[in-house]
Amino acid sequence: MALVSNTGSIHRIGAGTVRCRGGSMAFNLPTHMESLKMKDNPIGSSSLSCSSGNITHGLHVDRVRMASKLGGRMIVAASPPTEDATVATEPLTKEDLVAYLASGCKPKEKWRIGTEHEKFGFEVGTLRPMKYDQIAGLLNGIAERFDWEKIMEGDNIIGLQQGKQSISLEPGGQFELSGAPLETLHQTCAEVNSHLYQVKAVAEEMGIGFLGIGFQPKWRREDIPIMPKGRYEIMRNYMPKVGSLGLDMMFRTCTVQVNLDFDSEADMIKKFRVGLALQPIATALFANSPFTEGKPNGYLSMRSQIWTDTDNNRSGMLPFVFDDSFGFEKYVDYALDVPMYFVYRNKKYIDCSGMSFRDFMAGKLAPVLGQFPTLTDWENHLTTIFPEVRLKRYLEMRGSDGGPWRRLCALPAFWVGLLYDEVSLQNILDITADWTSEERQMLRNKVPKTGLNTPFRDGLVKHIAQDIVKIAKDGLERRGFKESGFLNEVTEVARTGVTPAEKLLELYNGKWGHNVDPVFEELLY
Repeated sequence: MALVSNTGSIHRIGAGTVRCRGGSMAFNLPTHMESLKMKDNPIGSSSLSCSSGNITHGLHVDRVRMASKLGGRMIVAASPPTEDATVATEPLTKEDLVAYLASGCKPKEKWRIGTEHEKFGFEVGTLRPMKYDQIAGLLNGIAERFDWEKIMEGDNIIGLQQGKQSISLEPGGQFELSGAPLETLHQTCAEVNSHLYQVKAVAEEMGIGFLGIGFQPKWRREDIPIMPKGRYEIMRNYMPKVGSLGLDMMFRTCTVQVNLDFDSEADMIKKFRVGLALQPIATALFANSPFTEGKPNGYLSMRSQIWTDTDNNRSGMLPFVFDDSFGFEKYVDYALDVPMYFVYRNKKYIDCSGMSFRDFMAGKLAPVLGQFPTLTDWENHLTTIFPEVRLKRYLEMRGSDGGPWRRLCALPAFWVGLLYDEVSLQNILDITADWTSEERQMLRNKVPKTGLNTPFRDGLVKHIAQDIVKIAKDGLERRGFKESGFLNEVTEVARTGVTPAEKLLELYNGKWGHNVDPVFEELLY
Protein backbone atom coordinates (compact mmCIF):
# COMPACT_ATOMS: atom_id res chain seq x y z
CA MET A 1 0.00 0.00 0.00
CA ALA A 2 1.46 3.37 -1.00
CA LEU A 3 1.05 6.89 0.22
CA VAL A 4 0.89 8.78 -3.04
CA SER A 5 2.03 12.39 -3.14
CA ASN A 6 1.54 13.60 -6.70
CA THR A 7 0.03 16.78 -5.34
CA GLY A 8 2.34 16.94 -2.41
CA SER A 9 -0.40 15.59 -0.16
CA ILE A 10 -0.11 12.10 1.27
CA HIS A 11 -2.98 9.75 0.58
CA ARG A 12 -3.52 6.24 1.93
CA ILE A 13 -4.86 4.13 -0.89
CA GLY A 14 -7.47 1.61 0.13
CA ALA A 15 -7.40 2.54 3.82
CA GLY A 16 -10.52 2.83 5.89
CA THR A 17 -9.46 5.84 7.88
CA VAL A 18 -10.84 8.64 5.71
CA ARG A 19 -13.36 10.83 7.50
CA CYS A 20 -15.55 13.64 6.31
CA ARG A 21 -15.74 16.81 8.34
CA GLY A 22 -18.09 19.48 7.19
CA GLY A 23 -17.87 18.17 3.65
CA SER A 24 -14.07 18.30 3.49
CA MET A 25 -11.80 15.28 3.58
CA ALA A 26 -9.43 14.73 6.50
CA PHE A 27 -6.87 11.96 6.13
CA ASN A 28 -6.03 10.38 9.46
CA LEU A 29 -2.46 9.18 8.96
CA PRO A 30 -0.62 9.05 12.27
CA THR A 31 3.09 9.74 11.92
CA HIS A 32 5.11 9.84 15.13
CA MET A 33 4.91 12.20 18.08
CA GLU A 34 2.75 14.72 16.25
CA SER A 35 0.08 12.14 15.48
CA LEU A 36 -0.52 11.44 19.13
CA LYS A 37 -0.85 15.13 19.83
CA MET A 38 -3.44 15.39 17.09
CA LYS A 39 -5.26 12.33 18.38
CA ASP A 40 -5.27 13.27 22.03
CA ASN A 41 -5.73 17.02 21.50
CA PRO A 42 -7.61 17.52 18.24
CA ILE A 43 -7.22 20.98 16.85
CA GLY A 44 -11.00 21.13 16.71
CA SER A 45 -11.42 20.62 20.46
CA SER A 46 -13.70 23.00 22.24
CA SER A 47 -10.99 24.40 24.49
CA LEU A 48 -7.27 24.69 23.99
CA SER A 49 -6.49 26.45 27.24
CA CYS A 50 -3.35 25.86 29.29
CA SER A 51 -3.24 26.39 33.03
CA SER A 52 -0.73 29.20 33.37
CA GLY A 53 -0.76 32.79 34.36
CA ASN A 54 0.92 33.70 31.08
CA ILE A 55 -2.28 32.81 29.26
CA THR A 56 -4.93 34.69 31.14
CA HIS A 57 -7.76 33.96 28.77
CA GLY A 58 -9.07 30.59 27.61
CA LEU A 59 -7.97 29.76 24.10
CA HIS A 60 -11.35 28.67 22.81
CA VAL A 61 -11.21 27.87 19.13
CA ASP A 62 -14.22 27.15 16.97
CA ARG A 63 -14.05 23.59 15.61
CA VAL A 64 -14.92 24.38 12.01
CA ARG A 65 -12.79 27.53 11.92
CA MET A 66 -9.72 25.73 13.25
CA ALA A 67 -10.23 22.75 10.93
CA SER A 68 -10.48 25.06 7.94
CA LYS A 69 -7.26 26.76 8.95
CA LEU A 70 -5.59 23.38 8.99
CA GLY A 71 -6.51 23.11 5.34
CA GLY A 72 -9.10 20.47 6.15
CA ARG A 73 -6.47 17.96 7.25
CA MET A 74 -5.59 16.45 10.59
CA ILE A 75 -1.96 15.56 9.93
CA VAL A 76 1.13 17.60 9.44
CA ALA A 77 4.42 15.79 8.89
CA ALA A 78 7.84 17.36 8.70
CA SER A 79 9.60 14.51 6.99
CA PRO A 80 7.11 13.29 4.37
CA PRO A 81 6.03 15.78 1.67
CA THR A 82 4.28 18.87 2.88
CA GLU A 83 0.51 18.77 2.83
CA ASP A 84 -0.90 20.79 -0.06
CA ALA A 85 -2.82 23.35 1.96
CA THR A 86 -6.19 24.58 0.76
CA VAL A 87 -6.51 28.33 0.35
CA ALA A 88 -7.54 29.88 3.65
CA THR A 89 -10.76 31.86 3.54
CA GLU A 90 -9.82 34.13 6.45
CA PRO A 91 -6.51 35.27 7.91
CA LEU A 92 -4.89 33.45 10.79
CA THR A 93 -4.65 35.45 13.98
CA LYS A 94 -1.80 35.37 16.45
CA GLU A 95 -4.24 33.77 18.90
CA ASP A 96 -4.66 30.87 16.47
CA LEU A 97 -0.90 30.30 16.43
CA VAL A 98 -0.68 30.41 20.22
CA ALA A 99 -3.65 28.05 20.52
CA TYR A 100 -1.96 25.63 18.16
CA LEU A 101 1.05 25.30 20.48
CA ALA A 102 -1.18 25.18 23.57
CA SER A 103 -3.13 22.28 22.06
CA GLY A 104 -0.14 20.08 22.92
CA CYS A 105 -0.90 20.25 26.66
CA LYS A 106 -1.99 16.89 28.03
CA PRO A 107 -2.29 15.24 31.45
CA LYS A 108 0.68 13.26 32.74
CA GLU A 109 -0.96 9.90 32.13
CA LYS A 110 -0.97 10.69 28.42
CA TRP A 111 2.68 11.75 28.20
CA ARG A 112 4.67 9.72 25.72
CA ILE A 113 8.26 9.30 24.50
CA GLY A 114 9.06 9.84 20.82
CA THR A 115 12.60 9.04 19.69
CA GLU A 116 14.11 10.03 16.35
CA HIS A 117 17.50 8.91 15.12
CA GLU A 118 19.52 9.25 11.93
CA LYS A 119 22.29 7.08 10.54
CA PHE A 120 24.64 7.06 7.56
CA GLY A 121 24.21 4.32 4.97
CA PHE A 122 27.30 3.22 3.07
CA GLU A 123 28.50 0.61 0.60
CA VAL A 124 30.33 -2.04 2.62
CA GLY A 125 32.86 -2.67 -0.17
CA THR A 126 33.86 0.95 -0.81
CA LEU A 127 32.59 2.81 2.31
CA ARG A 128 31.04 5.34 -0.09
CA PRO A 129 27.67 6.89 0.81
CA MET A 130 24.55 5.17 -0.48
CA LYS A 131 23.22 6.58 -3.75
CA TYR A 132 19.56 7.44 -4.14
CA ASP A 133 18.82 4.39 -6.31
CA GLN A 134 20.25 2.17 -3.56
CA ILE A 135 18.16 4.00 -0.98
CA ALA A 136 15.06 3.53 -3.14
CA GLY A 137 15.81 -0.18 -3.41
CA LEU A 138 16.25 -0.40 0.35
CA LEU A 139 12.99 1.42 1.07
CA ASN A 140 11.10 -0.73 -1.41
CA GLY A 141 12.63 -3.87 0.10
CA ILE A 142 11.68 -2.91 3.66
CA ALA A 143 8.15 -2.00 2.53
CA GLU A 144 7.59 -5.28 0.77
CA ARG A 145 9.19 -7.56 3.37
CA PHE A 146 7.91 -5.90 6.53
CA ASP A 147 4.61 -4.39 5.38
CA TRP A 148 5.41 -0.67 5.49
CA GLU A 149 3.49 1.82 3.39
CA LYS A 150 5.47 3.79 0.82
CA ILE A 151 5.61 7.58 0.86
CA MET A 152 6.10 9.06 -2.60
CA GLU A 153 7.03 12.53 -3.83
CA GLY A 154 6.12 12.47 -7.49
CA ASP A 155 7.65 9.27 -8.85
CA ASN A 156 10.28 9.02 -6.11
CA ILE A 157 9.98 6.96 -2.96
CA ILE A 158 11.14 9.18 -0.10
CA GLY A 159 9.97 7.37 3.02
CA LEU A 160 7.89 4.68 4.69
CA GLN A 161 5.14 4.60 7.26
CA GLN A 162 3.82 1.89 9.54
CA GLY A 163 1.31 2.80 12.19
CA LYS A 164 2.75 5.71 14.13
CA GLN A 165 6.34 5.13 12.95
CA SER A 166 7.88 6.65 9.84
CA ILE A 167 11.18 6.33 8.00
CA SER A 168 12.36 9.40 6.13
CA LEU A 169 15.41 10.71 4.31
CA GLU A 170 17.53 13.66 5.34
CA PRO A 171 19.10 15.81 2.58
CA GLY A 172 22.18 13.60 2.08
CA GLY A 173 20.35 10.31 2.37
CA GLN A 174 20.72 9.97 6.15
CA PHE A 175 18.20 7.32 7.13
CA GLU A 176 15.87 8.48 9.90
CA LEU A 177 13.42 6.57 12.05
CA SER A 178 10.78 8.77 13.63
CA GLY A 179 9.49 6.46 16.31
CA ALA A 180 5.97 6.05 17.57
CA PRO A 181 4.91 7.82 20.78
CA LEU A 182 5.51 5.18 23.44
CA GLU A 183 4.89 4.88 27.18
CA THR A 184 8.14 3.35 28.42
CA LEU A 185 11.81 3.24 27.52
CA HIS A 186 11.57 -0.54 27.19
CA GLN A 187 9.13 0.01 24.33
CA THR A 188 11.41 2.66 22.85
CA CYS A 189 14.45 0.39 22.88
CA ALA A 190 12.44 -2.51 21.46
CA GLU A 191 11.31 -0.23 18.64
CA VAL A 192 14.93 0.74 17.90
CA ASN A 193 15.98 -2.91 17.85
CA SER A 194 13.10 -3.91 15.57
CA HIS A 195 13.89 -1.08 13.17
CA LEU A 196 17.58 -1.93 13.00
CA TYR A 197 16.77 -5.61 12.45
CA GLN A 198 14.49 -4.80 9.53
CA VAL A 199 16.89 -2.34 7.94
CA LYS A 200 19.84 -4.72 8.29
CA ALA A 201 17.88 -7.68 6.92
CA VAL A 202 17.41 -5.89 3.60
CA ALA A 203 20.58 -3.77 3.57
CA GLU A 204 23.01 -6.64 4.14
CA GLU A 205 21.71 -8.42 1.03
CA MET A 206 22.48 -5.22 -0.91
CA GLY A 207 25.99 -4.84 0.52
CA ILE A 208 24.89 -1.80 2.54
CA GLY A 209 25.86 -1.02 6.12
CA PHE A 210 24.82 1.73 8.55
CA LEU A 211 27.08 3.87 10.70
CA GLY A 212 26.13 5.43 14.05
CA ILE A 213 28.12 8.67 14.31
CA GLY A 214 27.38 12.41 14.45
CA PHE A 215 29.33 13.60 11.41
CA GLN A 216 30.37 11.93 8.16
CA PRO A 217 33.93 10.81 9.04
CA LYS A 218 35.43 10.23 5.60
CA TRP A 219 33.71 11.81 2.62
CA ARG A 220 33.62 15.37 1.31
CA ARG A 221 30.36 17.22 0.93
CA GLU A 222 30.73 16.86 -2.84
CA ASP A 223 30.71 13.06 -2.44
CA ILE A 224 27.30 13.02 -0.75
CA PRO A 225 24.22 12.29 -2.92
CA ILE A 226 21.34 14.76 -2.98
CA MET A 227 17.87 13.44 -2.20
CA PRO A 228 15.01 14.29 -4.61
CA LYS A 229 12.92 16.28 -2.12
CA GLY A 230 11.66 19.72 -3.09
CA ARG A 231 12.08 21.43 0.27
CA TYR A 232 15.74 20.42 0.41
CA GLU A 233 16.50 22.14 -2.90
CA ILE A 234 15.23 25.43 -1.48
CA MET A 235 17.27 24.95 1.71
CA ARG A 236 20.37 24.04 -0.29
CA ASN A 237 20.19 27.29 -2.24
CA TYR A 238 19.48 29.42 0.82
CA MET A 239 21.95 28.02 3.35
CA PRO A 240 25.14 29.54 1.90
CA LYS A 241 23.56 32.99 2.18
CA VAL A 242 23.16 32.81 5.96
CA GLY A 243 26.09 30.74 7.26
CA SER A 244 29.23 28.92 6.21
CA LEU A 245 28.32 25.46 7.54
CA GLY A 246 24.66 25.01 6.63
CA LEU A 247 25.33 22.60 3.77
CA ASP A 248 27.48 20.48 6.05
CA MET A 249 24.58 20.38 8.50
CA MET A 250 22.26 19.20 5.75
CA PHE A 251 24.48 16.58 4.14
CA ARG A 252 27.00 15.39 6.72
CA THR A 253 25.38 15.28 10.19
CA CYS A 254 23.31 12.74 12.11
CA THR A 255 21.52 13.21 15.40
CA VAL A 256 19.38 11.40 17.94
CA GLN A 257 16.64 13.33 19.67
CA VAL A 258 13.69 12.73 21.95
CA ASN A 259 10.30 14.43 21.86
CA LEU A 260 8.52 14.91 25.18
CA ASP A 261 5.19 16.26 26.42
CA PHE A 262 4.03 18.89 28.92
CA ASP A 263 0.76 19.33 30.81
CA SER A 264 0.51 23.12 30.87
CA GLU A 265 2.24 26.27 29.76
CA ALA A 266 3.99 26.49 33.14
CA ASP A 267 5.23 22.90 32.78
CA MET A 268 6.41 23.63 29.23
CA ILE A 269 8.41 26.62 30.47
CA LYS A 270 10.16 24.59 33.18
CA LYS A 271 11.06 21.79 30.77
CA PHE A 272 12.15 24.22 28.04
CA ARG A 273 14.50 26.00 30.46
CA VAL A 274 15.98 22.77 31.82
CA GLY A 275 16.37 21.44 28.28
CA LEU A 276 18.27 24.51 27.14
CA ALA A 277 20.46 24.76 30.23
CA LEU A 278 21.45 21.09 30.07
CA GLN A 279 21.66 20.68 26.30
CA PRO A 280 25.45 21.31 26.33
CA ILE A 281 25.78 18.63 29.03
CA ALA A 282 23.96 16.17 26.77
CA THR A 283 26.14 17.29 23.84
CA ALA A 284 29.22 16.42 25.88
CA LEU A 285 27.93 13.06 27.14
CA PHE A 286 26.97 11.94 23.63
CA ALA A 287 29.81 13.66 21.70
CA ASN A 288 30.61 11.33 18.82
CA SER A 289 31.85 13.24 15.76
CA PRO A 290 35.62 13.84 15.91
CA PHE A 291 36.52 13.13 12.26
CA THR A 292 36.17 15.09 9.02
CA GLU A 293 37.37 13.80 5.66
CA GLY A 294 39.48 11.07 7.23
CA LYS A 295 41.24 13.08 9.94
CA PRO A 296 40.56 14.46 13.42
CA ASN A 297 38.75 17.78 13.08
CA GLY A 298 39.72 19.28 16.44
CA TYR A 299 36.24 18.81 17.93
CA LEU A 300 34.54 16.11 19.95
CA SER A 301 31.17 17.05 18.48
CA MET A 302 31.65 18.52 15.04
CA ARG A 303 27.91 18.13 14.52
CA SER A 304 27.26 20.53 17.39
CA GLN A 305 29.92 22.96 16.19
CA ILE A 306 28.33 23.11 12.75
CA TRP A 307 25.13 24.52 14.20
CA THR A 308 27.05 27.58 15.45
CA ASP A 309 27.38 28.86 11.86
CA THR A 310 24.44 27.33 10.02
CA ASP A 311 21.78 30.04 10.34
CA ASN A 312 21.74 32.01 13.57
CA ASN A 313 18.29 33.40 12.80
CA ARG A 314 16.82 29.95 13.42
CA SER A 315 19.21 28.16 15.79
CA GLY A 316 20.90 28.64 19.15
CA MET A 317 20.19 28.76 22.87
CA LEU A 318 17.12 31.08 22.90
CA PRO A 319 17.94 33.25 25.95
CA PHE A 320 14.43 34.78 25.86
CA VAL A 321 13.05 31.47 27.17
CA PHE A 322 14.46 32.47 30.58
CA ASP A 323 12.63 35.80 30.64
CA ASP A 324 9.78 36.15 33.14
CA SER A 325 7.41 36.97 30.28
CA PHE A 326 8.13 33.76 28.34
CA GLY A 327 5.29 31.50 27.28
CA PHE A 328 3.61 30.16 24.17
CA GLU A 329 2.98 33.68 22.90
CA LYS A 330 6.64 34.68 23.14
CA TYR A 331 7.67 31.59 21.20
CA VAL A 332 5.13 32.51 18.53
CA ASP A 333 6.68 36.00 18.35
CA TYR A 334 10.11 34.40 17.89
CA ALA A 335 8.91 31.96 15.25
CA LEU A 336 7.12 34.69 13.31
CA ASP A 337 10.42 36.54 13.02
CA VAL A 338 12.33 33.52 11.71
CA PRO A 339 12.64 33.90 7.92
CA MET A 340 10.60 31.45 5.87
CA TYR A 341 11.86 28.73 3.54
CA PHE A 342 8.83 27.83 1.41
CA VAL A 343 5.11 27.38 0.99
CA TYR A 344 3.53 24.45 -0.84
CA ARG A 345 0.90 25.26 -3.43
CA ASN A 346 -0.38 23.70 -6.66
CA LYS A 347 1.83 20.63 -6.55
CA LYS A 348 5.09 22.41 -5.90
CA TYR A 349 7.32 24.03 -3.33
CA ILE A 350 7.46 27.79 -3.79
CA ASP A 351 10.69 29.42 -2.72
CA CYS A 352 9.97 32.03 -0.04
CA SER A 353 13.40 31.89 1.55
CA GLY A 354 14.17 34.94 3.66
CA MET A 355 10.58 36.21 3.56
CA SER A 356 8.29 37.00 6.49
CA PHE A 357 5.52 34.80 7.86
CA ARG A 358 3.97 37.99 9.21
CA ASP A 359 3.62 39.19 5.62
CA PHE A 360 2.07 35.83 4.74
CA MET A 361 -0.53 36.32 7.50
CA ALA A 362 -1.34 39.74 6.04
CA GLY A 363 -1.76 38.34 2.53
CA LYS A 364 1.37 40.19 1.40
CA LEU A 365 3.76 37.30 0.68
CA ALA A 366 5.00 38.19 -2.80
CA PRO A 367 5.12 34.69 -4.38
CA VAL A 368 1.50 33.97 -3.28
CA LEU A 369 0.15 37.50 -3.07
CA GLY A 370 -3.35 37.69 -1.62
CA GLN A 371 -3.22 34.19 -0.09
CA PHE A 372 -3.33 33.54 3.63
CA PRO A 373 -1.63 30.67 5.47
CA THR A 374 -3.41 27.72 7.05
CA LEU A 375 -2.25 26.14 10.29
CA THR A 376 -0.64 23.52 8.08
CA ASP A 377 1.62 26.26 6.73
CA TRP A 378 2.35 27.35 10.29
CA GLU A 379 3.32 23.83 11.34
CA ASN A 380 5.57 23.52 8.30
CA HIS A 381 7.21 26.80 9.24
CA LEU A 382 7.83 25.54 12.79
CA THR A 383 9.76 22.57 11.35
CA THR A 384 12.23 24.97 9.70
CA ILE A 385 13.39 26.39 13.06
CA PHE A 386 16.40 24.62 14.57
CA PRO A 387 17.24 25.76 18.13
CA GLU A 388 18.87 23.43 20.67
CA VAL A 389 15.38 22.77 22.06
CA ARG A 390 12.42 23.21 19.74
CA LEU A 391 8.79 23.78 20.66
CA LYS A 392 5.95 22.38 18.60
CA ARG A 393 3.05 20.77 20.44
CA TYR A 394 5.78 19.01 22.39
CA LEU A 395 9.45 19.73 23.14
CA GLU A 396 12.32 18.34 21.10
CA MET A 397 15.74 17.82 22.72
CA ARG A 398 18.10 18.39 19.78
CA GLY A 399 21.66 18.60 21.12
CA SER A 400 23.10 15.09 20.74
CA ASP A 401 25.19 13.27 18.16
CA GLY A 402 24.02 10.09 16.51
CA GLY A 403 25.63 6.95 17.89
CA PRO A 404 25.45 3.16 18.24
CA TRP A 405 22.25 1.46 19.35
CA ARG A 406 22.92 1.48 23.11
CA ARG A 407 23.18 5.27 23.06
CA LEU A 408 20.00 5.49 20.99
CA CYS A 409 18.23 4.07 24.05
CA ALA A 410 20.28 6.12 26.52
CA LEU A 411 19.40 9.54 25.09
CA PRO A 412 15.65 9.33 25.74
CA ALA A 413 16.38 7.72 29.12
CA PHE A 414 18.50 10.73 30.11
CA TRP A 415 15.79 13.26 29.31
CA VAL A 416 12.82 11.21 30.55
CA GLY A 417 14.53 10.78 33.91
CA LEU A 418 15.02 14.54 34.16
CA LEU A 419 11.80 15.92 32.70
CA TYR A 420 9.11 13.32 33.44
CA ASP A 421 9.75 13.18 37.19
CA GLU A 422 8.70 16.21 39.23
CA VAL A 423 11.43 15.82 41.84
CA SER A 424 14.19 15.55 39.23
CA LEU A 425 12.80 18.47 37.26
CA GLN A 426 12.73 20.69 40.34
CA ASN A 427 16.23 19.58 41.36
CA ILE A 428 17.59 20.64 37.98
CA LEU A 429 15.71 23.94 38.10
CA ASP A 430 17.32 24.60 41.48
CA ILE A 431 20.81 23.68 40.24
CA THR A 432 20.60 25.84 37.12
CA ALA A 433 18.60 28.74 38.56
CA ASP A 434 21.61 31.04 38.92
CA TRP A 435 23.31 30.10 35.66
CA THR A 436 23.58 33.26 33.61
CA SER A 437 22.80 33.59 29.93
CA GLU A 438 26.51 34.18 29.35
CA GLU A 439 27.40 30.96 31.17
CA ARG A 440 24.88 28.92 29.21
CA GLN A 441 26.22 30.35 25.96
CA MET A 442 29.80 29.71 27.07
CA LEU A 443 28.96 26.03 27.61
CA ARG A 444 27.30 25.91 24.21
CA ASN A 445 30.39 27.43 22.58
CA LYS A 446 33.07 25.37 24.33
CA VAL A 447 31.57 21.91 24.85
CA PRO A 448 31.83 20.85 21.17
CA LYS A 449 35.61 21.16 21.49
CA THR A 450 36.42 20.27 25.09
CA GLY A 451 33.45 18.10 26.05
CA LEU A 452 33.25 17.00 29.68
CA ASN A 453 36.56 18.70 30.45
CA THR A 454 35.10 22.14 29.78
CA PRO A 455 35.72 24.38 32.83
CA PHE A 456 32.61 25.65 34.60
CA ARG A 457 32.81 27.81 37.71
CA ASP A 458 34.97 25.92 40.24
CA GLY A 459 34.96 22.58 38.42
CA LEU A 460 34.41 20.86 35.11
CA VAL A 461 31.35 19.93 33.06
CA LYS A 462 32.19 16.35 34.03
CA HIS A 463 31.25 17.09 37.63
CA ILE A 464 27.92 18.63 36.60
CA ALA A 465 27.27 15.65 34.31
CA GLN A 466 27.84 13.18 37.15
CA ASP A 467 25.25 14.96 39.30
CA ILE A 468 22.80 15.27 36.41
CA VAL A 469 23.04 11.60 35.42
CA LYS A 470 22.43 10.60 39.05
CA ILE A 471 19.33 12.82 39.15
CA ALA A 472 18.12 11.30 35.85
CA LYS A 473 18.64 7.79 37.21
CA ASP A 474 16.70 8.63 40.38
CA GLY A 475 13.89 10.03 38.24
CA LEU A 476 13.70 6.85 36.19
CA GLU A 477 13.60 4.73 39.34
CA ARG A 478 10.69 6.78 40.70
CA ARG A 479 8.80 6.16 37.45
CA GLY A 480 8.65 2.52 38.49
CA PHE A 481 9.28 0.88 35.10
CA LYS A 482 12.77 -0.45 35.88
CA GLU A 483 14.28 1.80 33.19
CA SER A 484 17.42 3.06 34.94
CA GLY A 485 19.62 0.43 33.27
CA PHE A 486 19.33 2.34 30.01
CA LEU A 487 21.57 4.99 31.59
CA ASN A 488 24.49 2.63 32.21
CA GLU A 489 26.33 3.78 29.10
CA VAL A 490 26.21 7.50 29.95
CA THR A 491 26.83 6.83 33.64
CA GLU A 492 30.21 5.41 32.67
CA VAL A 493 30.94 8.34 30.35
CA ALA A 494 30.15 10.80 33.15
CA ARG A 495 32.17 8.83 35.72
CA THR A 496 35.34 8.71 33.61
CA GLY A 497 34.93 12.04 31.84
CA VAL A 498 35.91 10.30 28.58
CA THR A 499 33.44 10.98 25.78
CA PRO A 500 32.68 8.51 22.98
CA ALA A 501 34.58 10.83 20.62
CA GLU A 502 37.72 10.64 22.75
CA LYS A 503 37.55 6.85 22.68
CA LEU A 504 37.42 7.01 18.88
CA LEU A 505 40.40 9.35 18.79
CA GLU A 506 42.35 6.98 21.02
CA LEU A 507 41.65 4.16 18.56
CA TYR A 508 42.59 6.38 15.61
CA ASN A 509 45.92 7.33 17.18
CA GLY A 510 46.64 3.77 18.30
CA LYS A 511 45.09 0.59 17.00
CA TRP A 512 43.83 2.11 13.76
CA GLY A 513 47.18 3.60 12.76
CA HIS A 514 45.81 7.05 11.87
CA ASN A 515 43.27 5.52 9.47
CA VAL A 516 39.61 6.47 9.90
CA ASP A 517 38.19 3.57 7.87
CA PRO A 518 37.88 1.19 10.85
CA VAL A 519 35.25 3.49 12.36
CA PHE A 520 32.80 2.08 9.78
CA GLU A 521 33.17 -1.30 11.49
CA GLU A 522 33.52 0.03 15.03
CA LEU A 523 30.20 1.91 14.88
CA LEU A 524 28.39 -0.40 12.45
CA TYR A 525 24.80 -1.15 13.43
